[in-house]
Amino acid sequence: MASRLNPYVSFAGDAKQAMEFYEGVFGGTLTVNTFGDFGSEAPPGYADKIMHGQLETPSGFTLMGADNPPGTEHKPGNNFAVSLSGDDADELRGYWEKLSAGGNVSVPLEKQMWGDVFGMCTDKFGIGWMVNITEAGA
Repeated sequence: MASRLNPYVSFAGDAKQAMEFYEGVFGGTLTVNTFGDFGSEAPPGYADKIMHGQLETPSGFTLMGADNPPGTEHKPGNNFAVSLSGDDADELRGYWEKLSAGGNVSVPLEKQMWGDVFGMCTDKFGIGWMVNITEAGA
């Protein structure tokens, strides 16, 4: 899989409805994982909230979205990040190093409960980035 860049939108508890709306607009295949899909690790009240949703459209668009996790503020206008994902760990780690340099790391780039290596940062220009490295062949 080649690396790709796409928008990632955060929602205030209505990610499922929003992502289903976008599926109706653009068509394609929507996959969602709730916080509860990962068992006892779901924060209280979040079992049915969307931890990650991804819409792949026939036109080649990819839109990702999720409900804001507990303890994070939802501010329209500040609910958007750019996602980099793929299985080329060296390429993606290189992007991470450059994007996070001089910025603020909110989630270190490390193995997560869903099995991928993931990190979040805000670059020195105030742009939010998410980097997800999928294990090759997964």
